Amino acid sequence: MNTDVALFWVQEAIKTAVLLTGPLLGAALVVGLIVSLIQAVTSIQEMTLSYIPKMIAVGTVILFLAPWMLQILTDFATHIFAFVPLISN
Repeated sequence: MNTDVALFWVQEAIKTAVLLTGPLLGAALVVGLIVSLIQAVTSIQEMTLSYIPKMIAVGTVILFLAPWMLQILTDFATHIFAFVPLISN
């Protein structure tokens, strides 16, 4: 395996990680902004108040996107295992 091939697989792994975590981080960001806005409007300054809504939002996104996420991971693993026999020493 040469450097170009290794860099290709690292790049694919990073792309897959970003693709899978993007919706989760986006949901947490949106919920965090909404909770922060509500806290600013109501003058509630409790730092731990935003954790539960974020966890619920991320859990809901995982619940709905789990089949898609599993398909992406399965495709990536299949591509990696199909490439393993092509590696020459």
